[in-house]
Amino acid sequence: MKDFRSIRTLAIIGIVIVLALWIFSAYNNLITADENMENAWRQVETQYQRRIDLIPNLVSTVRGEANFEQETLVAVTDARTQWLNASSGDNRDGQIASAEQLDSALSRLLVTVEAYPQLRATQAFQDLMTEIAGTENRVAVARRDYNEEVRTYNLIVRRFPGNIFAGIFGFTSESGFQSEPGAEEAPEVNFDS
Repeated sequence: MKDFRSIRTLAIIGIVIVLALWIFSAYNNLITADENMENAWRQVETQYQRRIDLIPNLVSTVRGEANFEQETLVAVTDARTQWLNASSGDNRDGQIASAEQLDSALSRLLVTVEAYPQLRATQAFQDLMTEIAGTENRVAVARRDYNEEVRTYNLIVRRFPGNIFAGIFGFTSESGFQSEPGAEEAPEVNFDS
């Protein structure tokens, strides 16, 4: 009888240890996925900061063209300000929204520049455009990497049994970057204006 109690006690202890290890493992997987997502977000912020740092130079270079549309320049500087304000808080959704607004304003600026061949011919503008093109590529890669980390994190948070542990430990699904409505349409360049 004593051997039966020992075996039963050892079995219960073994089950408790296995459950504890399973919970620790699930928690550590959630933490790892969260940290990977946070690191990817920091890379996005770094690339956007690089872009933000280049925008004043671009605006100054373009502003030198007397007839350039001031409305476009104001939209770019306003979008830049909104990004800086959003990045000072802890509101990732606000940062993503302001980043998308900045993308849109910068795209409009670059499309509008096409109508000014004398501006495009200056060395300063060409150098700046090379820097911006490189930065845009870095932003695209950082956003793609961030979205991939968000996808991995969300899979862990939403799949069974991870969803149970995510709920217990307070982990929730995150959202990544999405294309704007109409992004599949190429912008129209009109030189008639």
